[in-house]
Amino acid sequence: MPELSNNDELPVIPGKRYFTIGEVSELCAVKPHVLRYWEQEFSQLKPVKRRGNRRYYQRQDVIMIRQIRSLLYDQGYTIGGARQNMEGDIGKEDLNKSNQLIKQMILELEAVLVVLKE
Repeated sequence: MPELSNNDELPVIPGKRYFTIGEVSELCAVKPHVLRYWEQEFSQLKPVKRRGNRRYYQRQDVIMIRQIRSLLYDQGYTIGGARQNMEGDIGKEDLNKSNQLIKQMILELEAVLVVLKE
């Protein structure tokens, strides 16, 4: 897996509902054991666990992981500093923006569905 230094160089997140840890690992350019460690360190990161304790991440989780990755790898934060940043207003603001984006996408897809049903 190539090391990518900037979130702009990461692949586009596909339009799926759930992603496996392997898929998220590739989408965010971090190894699976790093993702499992970050789950322990960042309370906001809670993937759905199903059969056999398999993790399934949602789109907002992938966005959050990319934000954590940027704080740690690009901006030079420590785990503690990144945690504080994510818990602070900046993290909440970014999460609100991504939630607004998701709501907008849902509205647009519903409009497309109405057109397709006609």
